[in-house]
Amino acid sequence: MNQYLLSSLLPSLLLFVCAIFAPAAKAATNCSATAPSVTFGSVSLTGTTEVSATFQVTCSTFGLALLANAKVRMCLNINDGVSGGGNFNPRRMLNGTGDPLQFQLYTDAARSQIWGSRGNSTVPNPRLADFDYSVPVLGGSQVMTITIYGRVPTQTLVAGNYTNVFSGTHTSIDYRYNETLLGNATYPASCVSGGIGGATVSAAFPFSASATVPPDCRAYTTSDLDFGSVAGPITGSIDQTSSISMTCTGRTAWNVGLDDGLNASGNIRRMRQGATANHVNYELYRDSARANRWGNAIGTDTVPGTGTGVAQTLTVHGRLPAAQNAPAGNYSDTITVTITY
Repeated sequence: MNQYLLSSLLPSLLLFVCAIFAPAAKAATNCSATAPSVTFGSVSLTGTTEVSATFQVTCSTFGLALLANAKVRMCLNINDGVSGGGNFNPRRMLNGTGDPLQFQLYTDAARSQIWGSRGNSTVPNPRLADFDYSVPVLGGSQVMTITIYGRVPTQTLVAGNYTNVFSGTHTSIDYRYNETLLGNATYPASCVSGGIGGATVSAAFPFSASATVPPDCRAYTTSDLDFGSVAGPITGSIDQTSSISMTCTGRTAWNVGLDDGLNASGNIRRMRQGATANHVNYELYRDSARANRWGNAIGTDTVPGTGTGVAQTLTVHGRLPAAQNAPAGNYSDTITVTITY
């Protein structure tokens, strides 16, 4: 009786064991990424501007069985961009008139490692990422958050809206993967070798970098206009000059105007002796011939110009006209400079 039962159960036991160790078909691992946007906004006019942008990379594996594991070794590559012109260090954005703005993309928050592309001779270091996740009966995946760190360094600035689009071949992903049905898989040797499979994905995470340089003028300096000392009546014209200096971003259109001062009589500028009623007439001009009065009406008697990104200096041509007889003393006036841009 016992022998009969044993012989009847044995086929079932053998079938069960065979089912446990029956090989399961392995499936391909696929990886993809979303697109970030690196937006610097209005950049600093006197220092660096730093921003960051995050995006997600997902690797998924389906079709394995039991206590499976997958490991992926990945390289995320960024080239110079559509407007890069082959520039990697530094990279560049362009505005509507073709002016370049230098910037850079990094893989680390310290901004010490430039994000490059595998095989690039200038910046050969892509962003590396290793995935390690379990793959149960219904499949498994892992999502990794990646951060791009951007910087616009201090430089001579030109006003405008800048952009560089990283599309097509300017972003790509290389990855290789290993899978195992039981236990832990080993990492492939690199993102392009080893493992049981892999792929190169072009246009993998297209994005754009953008920045704005606003029109701006700053760093104003002026010098006093000193006509010196006059012994007795003013019998001949006395000419002296002073200066106005400023720094405006490139392509910033500006106008510099001068008001009539604190003591003008109509449109005649005058210096005053302290709190007395004594005055000395004088005038300010835009040209060395002193033929064009410097006033405050844009388009009529101001001085126009365009910023260069470096300091620009204007000369104020002053004249104390002849035929004036004023009491001895110190005479002065205050002129307000208006810069419109």
